Amino acid sequence: MAINPTQGIRLELGSEQPTVRAMDLITPIGMGQRGLIVAPPGAGKSTILKHICQAVGKAYPEIKLYALLIDERPEEVTDFKRSVPAEVHASSSDESYAHHVRVADELLNTARQQAGEGHNVMIVIDSLTRLSRVHNAGQKSSGRTMSGGVDARAMEIPRKLFGSARKIENGGSLTILATVLVDTGSRMDQVIFEEFKGTGNMELVLSRDVASQRIFPALDIAKSSTRREELLLDPKELETTRALRRALTGLKPIEAAKKLVDLLEKHPTNAELLNTIRGKGSQQ
Repeated sequence: MAINPTQGIRLELGSEQPTVRAMDLITPIGMGQRGLIVAPPGAGKSTILKHICQAVGKAYPEIKLYALLIDERPEEVTDFKRSVPAEVHASSSDESYAHHVRVADELLNTARQQAGEGHNVMIVIDSLTRLSRVHNAGQKSSGRTMSGGVDARAMEIPRKLFGSARKIENGGSLTILATVLVDTGSRMDQVIFEEFKGTGNMELVLSRDVASQRIFPALDIAKSSTRREELLLDPKELETTRALRRALTGLKPIEAAKKLVDLLEKHPTNAELLNTIRGKGSQQ
């Protein structure tokens, strides 16, 4: 039986990077999370995935950690392999459709089996958009084409892959954090995003406007959230992080992202940052 994630993954325990500290505050994750990282071009999605892998590899060595890179530039694959402690399964852009599909299928089967055996498994995927495009290109037409040239059946396997993330009651877990591309100028990419929107239980939304100001992590804080976050945080922490988010959401997106980055720079740990907010709250 699949249940909501209750065992938190504290990324800050394995990294001091502002990226992962921001995620712990804005979009906390747990074992079995199904997380979507919504990313326009140039907003730093690959860097975020690397930082997540580095943090999890250090803080949670017992988690079986994988990265799935589909239709990626060969030099990006090399860079990813050298940067992270994950087992990288990659199919670069010079390989065939059949190879892309096989790499994804084999990894998913392995991960599901390990989760079924009681292990905690995590896959980061870059990206669901390219995986869906690959399935669309190799799909025999079902005769039903959605807008943007996406065949209706092409989305079945990518949706199934993403949907397989879960916490198994009294068992293991499969956590999937996957990027999906937006604002690329492609109608197909937009349709693919719409298909995945709302299917996760965490969404981290990146902002092109914030990234253009060289503010990283380039989060759109108001649009980013984790469902049932109360299962992952203790009541005191939950109350304070919600107060922080309310304050940030009241600002314009660029101001909010800058304010968060400033707070992270000022306070070396999230606990210290939240204690400061609590102190201010008690003085009012």
